[in-house]
Amino acid sequence: MGRFLAIAATLSILVALGWAAAVGPWAWWVIGALVAAVIVLAIYDLTQKKHAILRNYPVVGHLRFLLESLRPELQQYFIERNWDGRPFDRDTRSIVYERSKGIHGEKAFGTERDVNAAGYEYLTHSTAPVTAPSTAPRVMVGGPDCSQPYSMSLLNVSAMSFGALSPNAVRALNRGAEMGGFAHDTGEGGISPYHLENNGDLIWEVGSGYFGTRTDDGRFDPDQFAQQSSREQVKCVSLKLSQGAKPGIGGVLPAAKVTAEIARARGVPEGEKCVSPAAHSAFSTPTELIEFIARMRELSGGKPAGFKLCVGSRIDVLAICKAINEVGTAPDFIIVDGSEGGTGAAPLEFEDHMGTPLTDGLLTVHNALVGTGLRDQIRIGASGKVATGNDIVKRLAQGADYTNSARAMMMAVGCIQAQICHTGLCPVGVTTQDLKRQRALHVGDKSERVQNYQKATVDQAVQIMASMGVSDPRDLRPEFLQRNIARNEHRSYAELYEWLQPGELLAQAPESWAKDWALADSGTFRRRA
Repeated sequence: MGRFLAIAATLSILVALGWAAAVGPWAWWVIGALVAAVIVLAIYDLTQKKHAILRNYPVVGHLRFLLESLRPELQQYFIERNWDGRPFDRDTRSIVYERSKGIHGEKAFGTERDVNAAGYEYLTHSTAPVTAPSTAPRVMVGGPDCSQPYSMSLLNVSAMSFGALSPNAVRALNRGAEMGGFAHDTGEGGISPYHLENNGDLIWEVGSGYFGTRTDDGRFDPDQFAQQSSREQVKCVSLKLSQGAKPGIGGVLPAAKVTAEIARARGVPEGEKCVSPAAHSAFSTPTELIEFIARMRELSGGKPAGFKLCVGSRIDVLAICKAINEVGTAPDFIIVDGSEGGTGAAPLEFEDHMGTPLTDGLLTVHNALVGTGLRDQIRIGASGKVATGNDIVKRLAQGADYTNSARAMMMAVGCIQAQICHTGLCPVGVTTQDLKRQRALHVGDKSERVQNYQKATVDQAVQIMASMGVSDPRDLRPEFLQRNIARNEHRSYAELYEWLQPGELLAQAPESWAKDWALADSGTFRRRA
């Protein structure tokens, strides 16, 4: 409302200036013309559909684009001072924004990174590169007990709930997924009407609050689950154990944010604080977890069922593997979420100091499945600050089958990383339930940007693999990824980490794994004394 009042006030000033010009010197006409030009610009900003920031902040929003036009000079200023206050680095932000707008990402001159510094990682090319396939490879998700396998893209929309995101953001993401043929994870906030409007493929995530499939006392409701998961649009069902940005705690949606439509989507009372418990009530042991996932698959009519976790300990992962072998059925997929993953709100201590980073978590899960003879049955997804083609290839080389992205997808729908998601005051309508702010996000324009970004990034990943001599992601190996240990020393991932052989833990656990393997118990999750 404030921006419209500002325009009304400006119109009033214009009338006053017009009167003054009629009786005063010619300079008043100049002033009046300038004010009129500002009003015309404001009206244009409010009605155009391309830039969300201008729809919410007419006229003054152009200052952002002025600064953006000076970006090369400003970047050099920040590079010289080694300063950057954003969660994504400058190059990544540029890639995401430019690809979403259909702009080519080529740049003049060389890298701005110190390629000799310790910790720098790089992919090795082949002296005999291959031609990139015309169609990007996909991954079939669905084990022997799955009757409706799903063909998964190499890059998909990671879990973000309605409530955390605005209706228009959900619409744009899902429409982009439908246009581009990739999957959209609902997050644990339930399936809203906005997920269903554009018929994009959904991965339905169920968390410890069982939103959208819960009884009045907050427990899992199998009848609701069967009804929701039977939708044609739902391609996979996923159980959330933990989230990388805030592992070990549940989410909280303040009472003021629990609107009528959010309450309907989640199956909770309107106007009351909505809390996700830290732990699930439907199971309490690794064996019960695997049995519950098998039940989810059965209730869904045989669709791929799996779970997402941020790795807490290798013992728990091994306990789950033991449970899989004992129960005799496996999840169809496991999504490994790294501690570098984003969130709309979490205690700073959890964001910065809790959870296993994606590299270590991914390698733990991959090796545990290989060592217990389960890797061929289970697909692994990787999420946590995945944004570019090299990110995808890196995670595939580390053991993943596909990747999910949240933050970069938000940027594709217009997020400017204002980092005020938790306040409801998002300036571009991405993370707010305020109707006036939501208006800024035009679904048609932003859904095209989501599609553009996803396609360009996957295409680039495929091109990188081709330059490495690989046309099938399954041929990527850890020795293709190198890391500088010191300024004049580097090692491949094949050398840096231990890689188990198929069934090795079942035959004879190596010394480095033996203690954790012995402590892993399918009848209990690890408890600290």
